Amino acid sequence: MLRARLEKTAEHGAVSTAADETRAALIQAALKLFGRQGFEGTSTREIAALAKANIGSIAYHFGGKEGLHAATADHIVETIQKIAAQTLGNVHTAANSPPDAQVAQAQMFATLERMVGFFVVSSEAGDIARFMLRETSQPTNALDRIYHGVFEPLHKRLCQIWEQATGEPAESERTRLTVFTLIGQVVYFRIGREVVLKRMGWDGIGDKEAGQVLGAISVNLSALLAARKDANR
Repeated sequence: MLRARLEKTAEHGAVSTAADETRAALIQAALKLFGRQGFEGTSTREIAALAKANIGSIAYHFGGKEGLHAATADHIVETIQKIAAQTLGNVHTAANSPPDAQVAQAQMFATLERMVGFFVVSSEAGDIARFMLRETSQPTNALDRIYHGVFEPLHKRLCQIWEQATGEPAESERTRLTVFTLIGQVVYFRIGREVVLKRMGWDGIGDKEAGQVLGAISVNLSALLAARKDANR
């Protein structure tokens, strides 16, 4: 009897694992296709084919195409939150004030390093960037999920750190624009990847090239911090 129960438990675990794998494969396929073709231009049949899954599994796991689109947006939020948490903690909780400006500045540099490591090097970042660009040009409800889930809280956290590093108010227009420029430098190396590769004569962007990108961005941040320090004296 015990053996029968153990076998049933093992079978249930295997089924759950298979279901989880199918769900993950559908989200990855949707991420690629929605980013490339948009919501309206992508069929559930195409998604199922790319994921190597039964078309009925989309309705089973997500309730339909709209549900899968929302789940894809949530996947992006979860992925970026995990990357941000490595240096910023949970971006939805109140920031703990660092003891001095130097610690805050170090946190800014560490955050840029994590961003470069993901957005510039990671292959999944390309699909995420295309999905987000598609949403900014052709907004759907998915954009709201991504904005409120990660864009707004992450930007606010970085603005808070900028205030701690420079003394400039976190919610001033100047600070908010400055943080956008810092993020934009990193993101460009993903959305403008092919242009960068051609101009730099690189075959790809690996750890070596990413290190050079990070070095250039870090120099820019250092210069910006020094300029603000002189201006605020």
